[in-house]
Amino acid sequence: MINVEDWMDIHLLKNSGHSNSEIARLTGHSRNTVAKMLKLDASQAYTRSYKTRSSKLDEFKPYLESRFQEFGLSAVRLLDEIRPQGYTGSVDLIRRYLQTLKPLNKAIQKATVRFETPPGEQAQVDWAYCSRFIDPNGETVPIYAFVMVLGFSRMLYVEFTTSMELPVLIQCHQNACQYFEGWPKSILYDNMKQIKLGPGEFHPLFLDFALHHGFMPKTHRVRRPRTKGKVERMVEYVRGNFLNGRSFSDLADLNVQVRQWLETTANTRIHATTNQRPKDLWSVEKASFTQLFQITPYQIIDRQLRRVSSESFVHLNGSRYSVPPEIVGQSVVIEVKQGQQHLIIRSNNLIVAEHPLAKRKGECITNPAHLEALWKLSLAHNPPAPAAHYNLTFSEAVMVRPLSSYEAIVG
Repeated sequence: MINVEDWMDIHLLKNSGHSNSEIARLTGHSRNTVAKMLKLDASQAYTRSYKTRSSKLDEFKPYLESRFQEFGLSAVRLLDEIRPQGYTGSVDLIRRYLQTLKPLNKAIQKATVRFETPPGEQAQVDWAYCSRFIDPNGETVPIYAFVMVLGFSRMLYVEFTTSMELPVLIQCHQNACQYFEGWPKSILYDNMKQIKLGPGEFHPLFLDFALHHGFMPKTHRVRRPRTKGKVERMVEYVRGNFLNGRSFSDLADLNVQVRQWLETTANTRIHATTNQRPKDLWSVEKASFTQLFQITPYQIIDRQLRRVSSESFVHLNGSRYSVPPEIVGQSVVIEVKQGQQHLIIRSNNLIVAEHPLAKRKGECITNPAHLEALWKLSLAHNPPAPAAHYNLTFSEAVMVRPLSSYEAIVG
């Protein structure tokens, strides 16, 4: 009977370019067995071919296999789940069945990383924390690497950022696909919060972005990160071959140097798996992409609700922006369009102010007209206090006592 290692060896040899006859000679199996194994996927390859006697567990096995492979649930937990479905057997029966699934689960995890994708079919994306640096304001800022690799050509794109928020992730995707000159059919991720809010629930904003560009976002199954092994290996490649031993003056310099490294090293080397340069295979792969000119530009707008202070300012990311004084105390919406360096402030859906974005925290961005209006309004509501004035009059004559009356009192 074919075991786990045999099945994996057969597929590995086939992916390496060997014929069925060569595989049969190298493995000792017949050509019929080799052909049969190559037609089966990982789950079918390890299904026992002989019949077993019926069991109380039979009708629940598909459910148990699905739950175990996706979440690694225990026999006790699975017992609680299938009892309401009508299961009347013991927990030991479930334990024995799970033991038969563990080799299969392990084999699938190992095998998935070896399958190749056709041109334009898939890219893989990952974030990588790199380090921290001191920015010009003296604040400690984290550095992250956005890494995208094309599945067929292994063409690589890397961009360094100081945030992993969704607007930054979207901008990195747009920059990457500008670099690749198109969009693949699908992109594979881990279960990051910017992509998935929970099991089966994609982030609605990211899903809207993906569908706008015509690609399908996919995430690897829980406990199976090896399914995106291409990009994980590239993360280590970036750390070891690019970051290690280099110096950078700031974030801009870091991105300039990594772009040069992509052009001169990463995408022009002979790849160990394909034995070809990624740039050469990319020239073939991009013909299968959704081309850039076929897609209208996508803009993401970051909206923040703020209340106008008594000084006629609103606060955003540590800086202040002036607004007309007539809306002091009211709530306004601040809009920042992705990739643009200015913001719009709306009150009751009307634009009341526009400003360039502050370049650093603590800036005060003002419109002179707002300050002038605030000054006039302040004077109108606060007239000068009247000067003090006293008017003292005497309506009766002052009585004058003779000096003798005081002497009588004294004695």
